[in-house]
Amino acid sequence: MFDIGVNLTSTQFAKDRDQVVKRAREAGVTGLLITGTNALESQQARQLATQHAGYCWSTAGVHPHHASEWSAETASTLRRLAESEQVVAIGECGLDFNRNLSAHQQQEYAFDAQLQLAAELQLPVFLHCREAHERFLAVLQPWLSKLVGAVVHCFTGTRDELEDCLALGLSVGITGWVCDERRGLELRDMLPLIPADRLLLETDAPYLLPRDMRPRPTSRRNEPCFLPHIVQQVAHWRGEQPDALAARVDHNARQLFRLA
Repeated sequence: MFDIGVNLTSTQFAKDRDQVVKRAREAGVTGLLITGTNALESQQARQLATQHAGYCWSTAGVHPHHASEWSAETASTLRRLAESEQVVAIGECGLDFNRNLSAHQQQEYAFDAQLQLAAELQLPVFLHCREAHERFLAVLQPWLSKLVGAVVHCFTGTRDELEDCLALGLSVGITGWVCDERRGLELRDMLPLIPADRLLLETDAPYLLPRDMRPRPTSRRNEPCFLPHIVQQVAHWRGEQPDALAARVDHNARQLFRLA
């Protein structure tokens, strides 16, 4: 089982990053993709991936929250990072009209620029969309024929939005959000709609700790070592065997990100 979304650069991991990776290995997690969310954190993510080469890889990108920081220098930094064998995707990029930490126009500009970069470099994209589905698709669709692959990270949208993403050939990243009895029930019911070859799993650690873990962790911090719980639950709701699902999502991740 491969965790495609770990925010290992987070300050919440400042004191024990190596131990977090060690616990993930011991829990049976087969690899980690460390998320880059701006130029600096993308550099830090690449460095962490290099320290754990062969087990960790990273993305290089600018999250919509940081879109106001986009510049020619940012684009140059991402391009340089993408030359590293540890960097296997462009992103996290996309649109977030929920918090609006950057203006919509800035978000769309940075998103389009990163899609262009991914197309030029022939790297898959690690996508973010929150409450911006129509504009997200409007920016994305012109690039789809030029992209080698794409995953909508931490999907939490509606059934119609899921069907739109699947119709466009996108892969779908599912987190412990589905383990939340308050807000994850709709997504839980949609899990069987995702084709087996398009499903990816992630913790989005340190965020989105699964609420149904028993016993509950003493800390609210999520870790990649909790991915087996998400696998177990998703397999149950899809009517599959956990071991088979774990192998399948590992295969899907390695195919999408072209890992050995």
